[in-house]
This record gives sequence, structure tokens and C-alpha cells, in this order.
Amino acid sequence: MPAYHSVFNNDTSVRQVGNIGLLPINTKIRGPAPLAADPSQPDIIEESLDLFRANCLFRNFEIKGPADRLMIYLILFISECLTKLAPTPGKPSPGYQEALKLLQTQAVDTFALPGDAGFPLNSLYHPPANRIDADALRSYLTQTRSELAIRLVDRLYPYEQVLGPDGQPTGQVGGRANKPSKWWMSFQKRRFMGRSLSA
Repeated sequence: MPAYHSVFNNDTSVRQVGNIGLLPINTKIRGPAPLAADPSQPDIIEESLDLFRANCLFRNFEIKGPADRLMIYLILFISECLTKLAPTPGKPSPGYQEALKLLQTQAVDTFALPGDAGFPLNSLYHPPANRIDADALRSYLTQTRSELAIRLVDRLYPYEQVLGPDGQPTGQVGGRANKPSKWWMSFQKRRFMGRSLSA
């Protein structure tokens, strides 16, 4: 079974920095990313979240375009976020609000770009051509990481169903779950392509 590729690979109108496509996203976070023409359609962030669990099972991935490179980066960032929220001995997983703060901080934290010594995928990514391109890529990735962090936390901590006196769901929606979804956290140790952004 082959890995899933981005549907945005065929979009030739997308600006590239190095060989990463700067795709439009649906966001209210300020930054250089172009806004999606149709906000009702999924963007690259939604696609990365949808394909994360399937793709992180693969050690090999044939890159078919600039959107695949962005998706690889975002999938590796999701893995980094799940690791950050994982419980450790003596420290349980955080609740929704704390997780949101942790991941928003993680999103804007200093990170390496293609061509930097600390970037783990330098063999697959071209570095930005100049300082202006490097600044544009850093701003774009910061914006997409921030938006991804918000959407990921929403998926990790879904609204819980209100149960009636008989123990059956009433159809009403309650508060957020108090710990992250086990269906997501079970993938925290999986490494897409055997790589990690932090190594």
C-alpha cells in the first residue's frame, strides 16, 4: 500500500521557497500565507492532520511535488506536538487550555530551516536562495505551525457527549475532554520516514 500524497502537488501557481510550496491556508493568524480562495475546502493543514495517522506508518515516501514537502514538514511537526503532550512519570497529560498554550509556544519557538545545520531533512529540501526567501519561509512556517497547533488541540480534546441518567448520550455536547484522545496519542512514538524535527 503506498503512502498518501498531497492533492495540492499539481497547483503550479504556488510560490516556492527552495522546493517547499507556500500554499494558501484558512486562518485568522496573521502572516504571509495566501488565504484560500474557498474557505469551505480543506487546506494543506487539514490534509496533513487527516493523513497523519496513515502516513506516519511509512518509513519511505516518494516526494511528488512541493506540497508533499510541506506536508512532510507538518506531519513531523504534529509528531513533535504529540510528544510534547505525552504523559511522563509523575506528570499527566495537560488539559485543553494548557495543551493549547504549550503547542502555541512550540509553534513560535525557534526552529531550523532547510540548509541550517540542525534541519533533519536537508537531503530532501533545497535551502532558500537568499535571506529574504529565508525570512519569508520562516514567517510562513511559523504561521502554519500556529494554525496547525490550534486545529490539532481541537482534535485531541473533542467535546464530550452529555450522558443522561440512564447512561446513554442525550445528544447534547458538553465540555472538552480532560485528556488527549488515545486514538491520537497512540501514534506519538511513530516516526514518519524515521525522522523527527527535533533530531
